[in-house]
Amino acid sequence: MNRKEAREFAMKCVFQMEAQKEFTKEAADKFAENETGSQKLYLEKLLKDICENIEHIDNLLNAHSDGWPVSRMAKADLAILRVAACEILYSDIPKAVSINEAVELAKTYGTEQSSKFVNAVLKNIE
Repeated sequence: MNRKEAREFAMKCVFQMEAQKEFTKEAADKFAENETGSQKLYLEKLLKDICENIEHIDNLLNAHSDGWPVSRMAKADLAILRVAACEILYSDIPKAVSINEAVELAKTYGTEQSSKFVNAVLKNIE
């Protein structure tokens, strides 16, 4: 699994965590144990960081989503935004790379407007 595939897998994990309302270390560990490839450490850290910082991440998303609180966002868009925001805030991945990959995921998993929405929100995350 390459980094792009790991990011997509992470988005799916975060989507499932949202569905279960379970942003815990145990949930992150459960999802990360399914990955055994070269991106295992990346995935473990990403899911752990999201679980530990979900409130901060969601507050930033709310602040930069122009009237679309996380409670109203499409769940696929929300999962994509959480993964990318976490990368921007807590990893050494360049912001432009995180945004570009998030926009590509939004084109695949979101609506026609998702990629524009994801880009607009993430460009303001610092």
